[in-house]
Amino acid sequence: MTAVGNVLIVGAGTAGSALAIQLARAGVTVTVAEIEPAPTTLGSGITLQGNALRVLRDLGVWEQVSAAGFAFGSLGLRAPDGSLLAEIPDARTGGPDLPATVGMNRPELAAILAAAVRDAGAHVRYGLTVDAVSGSGAVTFSDGTTADFDLVVGADGIRSHVRRLIGVEAAPEPVGMGIWRVHTRRPKDVERTDLIYGGPCFIAGYCPTGADTMYAYLVEKARPREAVGDKAAHMRALAEGYGGAWDEIRADITDPDRINYTWFESLLVERPWNRGNAVLIGDAAHACPPTLAQGAAQCLEDAAVLAELLLAADRLDQDLFEAFMDRRHDRVKAVVKASVQLARWQLDGVRDADLPGLMGRIAAMVSERP
Repeated sequence: MTAVGNVLIVGAGTAGSALAIQLARAGVTVTVAEIEPAPTTLGSGITLQGNALRVLRDLGVWEQVSAAGFAFGSLGLRAPDGSLLAEIPDARTGGPDLPATVGMNRPELAAILAAAVRDAGAHVRYGLTVDAVSGSGAVTFSDGTTADFDLVVGADGIRSHVRRLIGVEAAPEPVGMGIWRVHTRRPKDVERTDLIYGGPCFIAGYCPTGADTMYAYLVEKARPREAVGDKAAHMRALAEGYGGAWDEIRADITDPDRINYTWFESLLVERPWNRGNAVLIGDAAHACPPTLAQGAAQCLEDAAVLAELLLAADRLDQDLFEAFMDRRHDRVKAVVKASVQLARWQLDGVRDADLPGLMGRIAAMVSERP
């Protein structure tokens, strides 16, 4: 017997999909409610650190991820003119038998996970969310139907509807930075992430995502979302301050549909993340600016730990949720705080900050299984 036999997961993103795969494979009846009408095809790129790859391997999708993405093992630091300042080996936080980092296109990762969810036997209902959730697991769906579940999981992102429905008073907070991302062609000499601190932006960087693709990004002070205007022209103007690979990148910043602008935001729901038999995971419970590239990894770890606990227990009670918090809350809190600290140092112009020390401490922590 497992702690649950019938589970509703709200949200078919990274965390929700990973949890659905593990529970359904173990024989749990899993329903996934996803408000979007179909699997997502939007997004630029994503950087997956080794501890994210470790969970993806446990899910059985590592081979597909490896084939679709671009693996690399070092980080480059460059001057605004493109000259190389330093090359730093990346920590293999998933273990020595996995790459340090893989970049890939977000829609491809979503497609891989969606296929694994279907193959595991979970039932995905698109165009559907919940309008009411009780602590006992009773829900009212947005189509007016009702159902009872042993467990309801809110995996519906940083602006989680489930979080509000179960009465958790938390909301994302802007960090003060905005990021421009563009999906573009990969120059042949780009074979890893290179970062530039300085020039007209706080950060200029890029990450290869495939044989001939990558995403590039520019981080500046946050501007009102409604005042973005001509996205391509603005991003090209920012990119004028950078040389090297940016000369080729800049020439390809023409299609506004390939450009995404978002704010850096942070969120941390204090423990516990549950109200009765409804629990939050992933970005619904915690989110951080991408300064450490740990967002997806922490979402995947949530799913892995919760699945492990649910499948090992014979009853669902507060002790199980407390065990979940003991393994997740402080680890996530450290990642969120460190990610925000990196952004704050840049916003405040701190020049003697111990970036390598902070990044090294987080890398050491996430190298251990949660």
